[in-house]
Amino acid sequence: MKRVVVTGLGLITALGTGLEKSWAGIISGKTGIKTIESFDTEDTPVKVAGEVRDFQPEEFGIEKKEIKKLARNTQFAIGAAKMALSDSGLTIDENNAERVGVIISSGIGGMEIFEAQHEVLLNKGPKRLSPFTIPGMIANMASGNVGIYLGAKGPNKSIVTACAAGTHSIGDAFETIKLGKADVMFAGGTEACITKFAVNSFANMKALSTNPDPNTASRPFTIDRDGFVMGEGAGVLVLEELEHALARNAKIYAEVVGYGETCDAHHITAPAVDGAVRAFKMALEESGASVSEVDYINAHGTSTGLNDKNETAAIKEVFGEDARRLNISSTKGATGHVLGGAGGIEGVILAKSIADSIIPPTANYENPDPECDLNYTPNKAEEKEIRVGMSSSLGFGGHNAVIVMKKYK
Repeated sequence: MKRVVVTGLGLITALGTGLEKSWAGIISGKTGIKTIESFDTEDTPVKVAGEVRDFQPEEFGIEKKEIKKLARNTQFAIGAAKMALSDSGLTIDENNAERVGVIISSGIGGMEIFEAQHEVLLNKGPKRLSPFTIPGMIANMASGNVGIYLGAKGPNKSIVTACAAGTHSIGDAFETIKLGKADVMFAGGTEACITKFAVNSFANMKALSTNPDPNTASRPFTIDRDGFVMGEGAGVLVLEELEHALARNAKIYAEVVGYGETCDAHHITAPAVDGAVRAFKMALEESGASVSEVDYINAHGTSTGLNDKNETAAIKEVFGEDARRLNISSTKGATGHVLGGAGGIEGVILAKSIADSIIPPTANYENPDPECDLNYTPNKAEEKEIRVGMSSSLGFGGHNAVIVMKKYK
């Protein structure tokens, strides 16, 4: 089987557009969560979210006339993919386009287009609906448009597995290269659904934090956590077959070595420990790494009661005595929970953490939960070599995805 390495990264989060801007905020323990500006929250119990406020689509070659046709999550995907392409130093042309693919996914897709056009339907009638509604809102269009904007003609798809979609995308892209179906894959996740419909729908499930203080609302693994805080953004990685990367003298952030994917077969929203355990074990088995070699886990860590407790239990079961040795963190305290985009963002963070030998912190960690009693790297980053790192994503529907990366040698 072919070896797969990470050679480019693109990142957009509430902390800023661009890898360096977001990364600086994440490792400093800052949060990008602020009071919602996307819509009037007067009659909404949720007041805060991780909105991206510095993204300019024109800077990424999206023409003004195209902006209205492309959902915000698609615009983020194009921007993050273009940044990843630039970072990788790769050139896509007629000589290699058919060997370059894209798997960039969303959990929901173009929600703001759906909402706006539904209002048109109700107020103005069906004849006034935009002909661009469907190609704007469907979830696969982020991946499809990245293929168009980059000229990448290889395998192209999107995966809709709720909050596991971004990690599934990285894992499937890894497998695509391993099997020889592509030399390069752009992989990750994107999401932009901080809208009145989406936020209130999650709020009515009691899934979101109602803490109005943006500085403390997202607080993974703490005793006083009261739900996740929605974020938006995108994370895209360039995955590349090792010999292909070496032939062009590409810089290498990390090597992707394992992928686990399972289903809880338990409940539509509540996670089960067993499903996460099997995903962690499957990823580790493929990687060839032992539990004693893993130094860091970027956890799903949503700041919800069930997830954080169950994920902690799963880590304990998989790692045994090593569970207390390794560093864990949830970067959702900094970025919010970007739903289908979360795994892409956290895959970028994992690769960058390995390359820079820095463990990012769990922001807002003040009041420990006795049931969450591991080392969550509270509030302050740690300088530490990461031999092997993991990233986990656990989605509604019982979808579990885990990837393993290691330092390239």
